[in-house]
Amino acid sequence: MKTGDIHWVELPHAGGREQSGRRPAVIMQEDEYAFSLPTTIVIPLSSAIAALRFPGTSQVKATTMSGLRADSVALAFQIRAIDRHRIKEHIGIVSPAELVEIREELRKLFGN
Repeated sequence: MKTGDIHWVELPHAGGREQSGRRPAVIMQEDEYAFSLPTTIVIPLSSAIAALRFPGTSQVKATTMSGLRADSVALAFQIRAIDRHRIKEHIGIVSPAELVEIREELRKLFGN
């Protein structure tokens, strides 16, 4: 897995307003560096385009490269580490420009 890959993931229900269930997510961790960790950092995607009104979001287009069926929103404000067993099929990858936007939203959220 590489940063920017999109996979189906199974997010456990955590209560509250966290994303859960089977959904696409962007991998934000390089296995070349962190292959020995039991978890992987992901950003859930949502097809609810209206979520773009929130800080910490950016758009990921439905393209042959992304493999998504609908334009989606990367919910960077819901970044989380999940067990590797929850990562399922590879769907595609985000474009380089979309990955830059996702990282920029993370930078703003982290205050750097």
